[in-house]
Amino acid sequence: MAKEKVDKLVFERELLAKGYRYIAGVDEVGRGPLAGPVVCAAVIMPLDETLLIDGVDDSKKLSEKKREKLCELIKERAIAYTVYEVSEKTIDEINILEATKLGMKKALEGLAVTPDIVLTDGNMTLDIPHKQKSIVHGDALSYSIGAASIVAKVYRDHLMDEFAKLYPAYLFEKNKGYGTAAHIAAIKEQGLCPIHRRTFTKKF
Repeated sequence: MAKEKVDKLVFERELLAKGYRYIAGVDEVGRGPLAGPVVCAAVIMPLDETLLIDGVDDSKKLSEKKREKLCELIKERAIAYTVYEVSEKTIDEINILEATKLGMKKALEGLAVTPDIVLTDGNMTLDIPHKQKSIVHGDALSYSIGAASIVAKVYRDHLMDEFAKLYPAYLFEKNKGYGTAAHIAAIKEQGLCPIHRRTFTKKF
């Protein structure tokens, strides 16, 4: 039996029918890694049938090649998009949940077009002046959130590739800062580098 295709525009169509025009999707990438920033993206996509991009999904489900391709299309077609990174220092100061909320808020504030409503992934309530709706597994269920997750993921991966050149011992180009066995072994051998999250690496 073929896997049923998820209609990723259910939420968007519902909102369009209620008269909302600019629907922003917001998502983050990098809550779990031991190193590097958490990156949030906000995207307002055109929802006209002729402008929809096929293949938009939760960024974790896509191959790197597919993500890169989709990211370019999303940026080309987006009515507005922004990316905001919250540093490991801020994460250590205010904790990862607050850092994520801050990043999402800042990404939304940076949009060139004011959204009528914001769709967030997970169970997030943001301190923003817009109407908002949280969708659990939103990056897989909502086109707008999926698009934001792709933009955030591609941006963060590129960033970690750059950090890999500065701190080659930790293999950031492979692990993107996540706590792989090789990454943890490198921390034990080399100690921490400037982009490690101190609150995430206490036990090493």
